[in-house]
Amino acid sequence: MRLSRYFLPLLKETPSEAQIVSHRLMLRCGMLRQEAAGIYAWLPLGLRVLKKIEQIVREEMDRAGAVELLMPTLQLADLWRESGRYDDYGAEMLRIKDRHERELLYGPTNEEMVTEIFRASVKSYKDLPKNLYHIQWKFRDEQRPRFGVMRGREFLMKDAYSFDLDEEAGRRAYNRMFASYLRIFSRMGLKAIPMRAETGPIGGDLSHEFHILAETGESGVFCDRRVLELPIPPEDVDYDSDLSGIVKQWTTLYAATEDVHDAARYEAEVAPADRMEARGIEVGQVFFFGDKYSRPMKAFVTGPDGVDRPAQMGSYGVGVSRLLGAIIEASHDDAGCIWPDAVAPFGVAIINLRPGDAAVDEACAGAYAALTKAGKEPLLDDTDGRVGAKFAAMDLIGLPWQLIIGPKGLADGVVELKRRATGERQTLSLEAALKAICA
Repeated sequence: MRLSRYFLPLLKETPSEAQIVSHRLMLRCGMLRQEAAGIYAWLPLGLRVLKKIEQIVREEMDRAGAVELLMPTLQLADLWRESGRYDDYGAEMLRIKDRHERELLYGPTNEEMVTEIFRASVKSYKDLPKNLYHIQWKFRDEQRPRFGVMRGREFLMKDAYSFDLDEEAGRRAYNRMFASYLRIFSRMGLKAIPMRAETGPIGGDLSHEFHILAETGESGVFCDRRVLELPIPPEDVDYDSDLSGIVKQWTTLYAATEDVHDAARYEAEVAPADRMEARGIEVGQVFFFGDKYSRPMKAFVTGPDGVDRPAQMGSYGVGVSRLLGAIIEASHDDAGCIWPDAVAPFGVAIINLRPGDAAVDEACAGAYAALTKAGKEPLLDDTDGRVGAKFAAMDLIGLPWQLIIGPKGLADGVVELKRRATGERQTLSLEAALKAICA
């Protein structure tokens, strides 16, 4: 993509309403524009990152055996009355009526709807297990939306729902999602810690929240720092095998949010040198809640003994749009964002120091073609801006590599290559710089 053709409305000043780093940088980088309190338009740069995050989530869900579908944003109120949650959910639910006076709601989550879809089609244990997921926009009418995408009203979420015959199988499904989540966040360059958590309005008695550590996190967390050294399941992890060992390894060491923190247990189990109290950003949560929805909604399956029983269910959420803010909170400096390679909006910034110079233009065009062919998604700054402004803009948006090409360097047969994460600069031939980027 050529910057002269791209839509990238950078801001020089930080908007006064932005209170945390991710909100400030997303607005300054031209990733978002606020349209109403807690509701944002996703501009091209932000949308590219959002799609990268979404694709990683999708790949890992598919690998773990979940099947994608897409449910609507609007749901019938009667479904929620069946489960008993319609009146209990509270003011965060946006309730509306259509022209026929039918009561609808803008879905904050999809347990009821997916249970209705399941019960209409699955009747026998022979059709189990099932895990259905989608990546869809949700709405929760937060009283005080703040912190940009970290606490917005409209947000993109991946939610998956497992259906099994009995509790043992249901807990195996839970373990699959637990392991899958470790991989999802690791692929984005994040170290997410699973922590014991309350189940809230979702229900059940088994739940873990996945938190990344950041100074601006909303939750206080307490953990054994050795949890940060635990291994992530490999790409070839066998999801059909017994994954309880992975879950046990990650849940044996103490880790809990302040809501369920047990100070006595913490002090008894964790050596003083290993105690870590920090702030965490929740990026995902997994639940096993048995028949909380299947029983009242009569989602029954016939077992091998001929007896009908309610399906055992779990649900598993990942905050896709929230992750974008969380990654920035975990990876930035005073100059701007520092994107991990896997989710960067573009892989390389090619900075043309003198547009209109035939030799520089030719070198930039050649590098652009080579990097595009290699799948590195270059962004070519071919604008007439000041050199200092070009550097500042590319540091601000935080692409992993900067390839700087100017007339003086070309006269000596070299270009400059900068790695954004470390600030390391190298003077190389253009061929060597392209090799380093593509290595």
